[in-house]
Amino acid sequence: MQTTSPGYLTRQASIAVAGVDDLVIRALLDNNQFHDPLDEALNLGISSATWPLFGLLWPSGLRMAERMALRPVTGERILEIGCGLALSSLVAHRRGAQVTASDCHPLTHAFLDENTRLNGLPPITYRHGLWGTAKLRDDGLPMLTSSKETSISGEFDLIVGSDILYERDDAGALAHFIQTHAAPIAEVWVVDPNRGNRAAFHKHMALAGFAMSEQVLDLSASLDAPAYRGRMLTYSRN
Repeated sequence: MQTTSPGYLTRQASIAVAGVDDLVIRALLDNNQFHDPLDEALNLGISSATWPLFGLLWPSGLRMAERMALRPVTGERILEIGCGLALSSLVAHRRGAQVTASDCHPLTHAFLDENTRLNGLPPITYRHGLWGTAKLRDDGLPMLTSSKETSISGEFDLIVGSDILYERDDAGALAHFIQTHAAPIAEVWVVDPNRGNRAAFHKHMALAGFAMSEQVLDLSASLDAPAYRGRMLTYSRN
């Protein structure tokens, strides 16, 4: 199903995630969409080329959602960073887990609210989360997407992110962001489609006290999906 929103086109599709019921997801029609009339994305360091990436369904996101579907539901606090369409958060939320979705894109929250509604779920907790470069406010803090957004607070037992190692990060901004929001005893899951930036991230996570293990996620092409090459990185701190 294709629909029109102010300034961009969307589509609605049923997404199968092994272990849970199918989810109905509203996504951008393709990666040619762009709508930033108030320069909200630009002020957050999001260019016109990267603007639509939040609103697309990515293979790494599906891999993470599949693992989330197998996670036992407990009282732990879960945070998804760089969530985009937040497929993993929606899976966890539907199963009754205590999850918070976060991203820096101006439209992520609206898409998340619509996708929870489409699946008959109560609203999911959303927080603004940014670890890269952004224009700063007068008080030196990064700009939020709107006055209604609030930043991530508190500590989380499990932090997950799919395809978040997409650029070089020699200074360790992402690892520092995770360290800021991880509980003293915590686990971090990252699905990486072999972007080539793992080594620096490993180093900074080790400095933060996390031990790492990895699992190859290579999948052959099928009638429903192209081949996938990537790894599940699991970081633990006890």
